[in-house]
Amino acid sequence: MKTALAAEIPSTTPSVKTGKAQRETIPRTAHADLVDRPKGFDPIQILIDQGEGRVPELLPVRYARMALDEFSFLRGAAAVMAADIALGPSTDLNVQLCGDAHLSNFGVFYSPERRLVFDINDFDETNPGPFEWDVKRLVASIAVAADSLNFSKGQQERAVFSAVQSYRNSMRLFSLAPTLEVWYAHLEVEAALQLLERSLSDDAQRRTQSLLQKARGKGSQKAYAKLVDQTPDGPVIKSDPPLLVPIKDLAGDVQTNVYEFLKHVLRGYEETLPSAWRHLLHQFTPIDAARKVVGVGSVGTRCFVLLMLGRDADDPFFLQVKEANASVLEAHLGPSKYSTPGHRVVAGQQLTQATPDPFLGWFDAPDPTGTERHFYVRQLYDGKASAEVSTMDAPMLKAYASICGWTLAHAHARSGDRVAIASYLGKSDAFDRSMASFALAYVKRNHADHTALTDAIASGRVIASTP
Repeated sequence: MKTALAAEIPSTTPSVKTGKAQRETIPRTAHADLVDRPKGFDPIQILIDQGEGRVPELLPVRYARMALDEFSFLRGAAAVMAADIALGPSTDLNVQLCGDAHLSNFGVFYSPERRLVFDINDFDETNPGPFEWDVKRLVASIAVAADSLNFSKGQQERAVFSAVQSYRNSMRLFSLAPTLEVWYAHLEVEAALQLLERSLSDDAQRRTQSLLQKARGKGSQKAYAKLVDQTPDGPVIKSDPPLLVPIKDLAGDVQTNVYEFLKHVLRGYEETLPSAWRHLLHQFTPIDAARKVVGVGSVGTRCFVLLMLGRDADDPFFLQVKEANASVLEAHLGPSKYSTPGHRVVAGQQLTQATPDPFLGWFDAPDPTGTERHFYVRQLYDGKASAEVSTMDAPMLKAYASICGWTLAHAHARSGDRVAIASYLGKSDAFDRSMASFALAYVKRNHADHTALTDAIASGRVIASTP
């Protein structure tokens, strides 16, 4: 039926047909299999290759953090798992993928309205691709975490089912909801906790409240107390090498060049902000900077923190300037449509995250050596905290997995065809069972890869050191 503007009245029918047609092409049961790797596949070489272009003296820290346990290895091995997933079947139901949707990349932070919300909080690997790639990364992380905690196979499976059922049921609800309602939906932490109270033990509830209290206090003032020393010349960032190295501790010429480089980045980055936030940024003065090590998989990429002051010395604000490289997904799904990795990260986060950081922006510039680098900028501390997976009991992990399932479904519903995905998933548990099989199989593969890393460290193929 044509309207006065000669446009067709929208209908969900084509999307429903698309989703059901995908079941014929890629049956839901096909996702259960973990495809064998080709001859010569070397997960350690993939990690070594990722080190090209990173800060060499920080790579031993990366390997040490990944070798700590099997869940830590999985966190740092997004490139390895992307290669594994690419070997298997993939639908044509594309979304903006997080690209690294493991358990620890979900967490709480403040919305611009200063309310604690829960969402995906890492987008270094974001790129468009089949929705199930993120789901597989999530369920594998749940199973590996559960196995690391010595949970039984049944407990591992139930935690995975909790996540996938939540994802599938939430996607169905999103497929039925009005478009703006889906776009604006978000998960406020207090409301989520009320829903989970019956699932959590008294001890789990106490630990959760402790985490939230920590998040509420994790702002600029807390960062100031933790990262800054007072000197006769004013506040300076503390030195804790190699994890935190003030620019002033670098060699003379390098120090000057890095300061000028960061000023250049700051001036360029602000052009990617809306005018109101640019105006707010101008009310802060850059005071000091340091190189900082963050995460597991990101270790070795260039990351700086900037101390800025607003009204006076009691009004601190911190920005993080983080290097962006090509997503690990691009090797399998094609290059990003964005001209620079920093823009890719920012655009992906703004598309999928319900309440993105208003100071999020990007900039590209040659570093002090003349090498072109790509960066994105965000607030360093703003109520950010992730759940302590290592302290969870089985009921808590199952409940947390359910929240992550809803959150991932919401991100995909914002960026993809939610009706087609819901139609593909259907009302049965066929997809859930396939994901459980895949996840449990990946526990074994990840165990073998972690062992390969510890063997590589023992043989000297890679060097690991803990500061």
